[in-house]
Amino acid sequence: MAYGQMRSVAARVAAALGLLCGVLGFLAGVTGHVWKFGATGWFTGGALLTLLALFALIESALAAQHR
Repeated sequence: MAYGQMRSVAARVAAALGLLCGVLGFLAGVTGHVWKFGATGWFTGGALLTLLALFALIESALAAQHR
């Protein structure tokens, strides 16, 4: 697997994990569960991870197009 493809796969996995963290944070906030990081922390962390993965995926696509 080429480096660009591996980076693209890693970005997609990170986006899926970020989405999962965001959903868990949202559900914890709605149901009122108390977690160590809090609902806001899980939701914000998931949003940040998804945003970083999106930037990595866009950068990977632009690099592949530039070749």
